[in-house]
Amino acid sequence: MGNSFEGKTVVISGAAGGVGRAAVAQFVENGARVCATDIAASVTDLERGSSGQIVAVPADVTKSMEVEKIFAAAEQRLGPVDVLVSNAGFIISKSAHDTTEDEWDSVMNANAKSFFLMSKRALPAMLQRRTGSIVATGSISSVVGLPEQAAYCAAKGALLQLVRQMAVDYASRGIRVNAVGAGSINTPFLTRYLEGLEDPAAGEAAIKSAHPLGRWAEPKEIADAIFYLSGPAASFVTGQILMADGGYSAR
Repeated sequence: MGNSFEGKTVVISGAAGGVGRAAVAQFVENGARVCATDIAASVTDLERGSSGQIVAVPADVTKSMEVEKIFAAAEQRLGPVDVLVSNAGFIISKSAHDTTEDEWDSVMNANAKSFFLMSKRALPAMLQRRTGSIVATGSISSVVGLPEQAAYCAAKGALLQLVRQMAVDYASRGIRVNAVGAGSINTPFLTRYLEGLEDPAAGEAAIKSAHPLGRWAEPKEIADAIFYLSGPAASFVTGQILMADGGYSAR
């Protein structure tokens, strides 16, 4: 796709999950040095056998001190950060009247606040160097209303608006900001969502049929979209959400 990341440093959050792992692998295959972070300690598995190309940092990206730890490790061990992939996320399947304040806060923090904190830490060095790319993992929930996703739709909608605002703010200073609008993906994230439904099998069938392609995505398909937006192949793309959703939002 015309993207080379030889000598570039990439920070990827949510790296222990399906999309995050696929993104780490793709960037590494294309020459990048990757700082992989996740709240799950299993993210350290990615560093083993990587010959120093991957640095894994278990951390909570909803906390600024933890975010500082991530970027300090990336900068000290890999070099200045060229690309940020903000891929952390969390969903609770409830309508507004059933959502508690704590549940609302946890979903907003995991999806929207984490993107703000990671971007806030990445931007100063990017501004100084007048170059950089930031990509957030959004969702169909960023652009359409979905049943029993009150907090999640609000969080992913907020993320998309921050992508657009930052793109306008920083375009003249060499920084692009975009999002991938993911449809349903075959990951543990989706499995947990289905397990929270009264009838998981019916939920799976409904989700697949809601996508015109008749299926859900595999993690690498979303990682491909992230990879494209991150690099020079998308050099004239900023402030956009690339809907990798199997046609869901076209209806």
